[in-house]
Amino acid sequence: MKKIAASLLLTALLAACASQPGTQPTQPTTPITDKSGNDSASTNPASVDLTKGSTTDAKGYNVLTDPNNILSSRRIYFDYDSYVVKPEFNEMVEAHSKYLNEHKDAKLIVQGNTDNRGTAEYNLALGQKRADAVKKQMNALGVADSQLETVSFGKEKPLESADTEEAWARNRRAELVYDGEAAK
Repeated sequence: MKKIAASLLLTALLAACASQPGTQPTQPTTPITDKSGNDSASTNPASVDLTKGSTTDAKGYNVLTDPNNILSSRRIYFDYDSYVVKPEFNEMVEAHSKYLNEHKDAKLIVQGNTDNRGTAEYNLALGQKRADAVKKQMNALGVADSQLETVSFGKEKPLESADTEEAWARNRRAELVYDGEAAK
């Protein structure tokens, strides 16, 4: 008798968990992308889950720091002596712009950086041009000036201290830092 009751209970539980006819199973709202270890993940910004309100849900999930989300990519690299945003970073800039447009209370600091070649004054000016170029692109995508701040660190905050082409290339960047965060 106990075996029959247990079987009926198990059957009832499984039936309660089963999908109802005509309904679709829920899909995760945040796409999973393969970053392959680089700073410029590529995903369709239109498919990024940017829910209204807080960026952290009750379980501690934060869309801005999820390594599988393009919003966790925060570095835009530049060519030598250039402040033109390369096309390979457009998707990232668009995703951050969309996030800012949907979170009007969010603020972003764009930090311009250079390699260590050139004078301090030249590098501060170039770092500012890099930060302003990113800001200008975000403004064109509808982000309000009140949500964006630009600053130049010139050559003062290098990622790499070596004097090699690879190190210089990593130092020529703009960092996207949301208000309240520290640059990584």
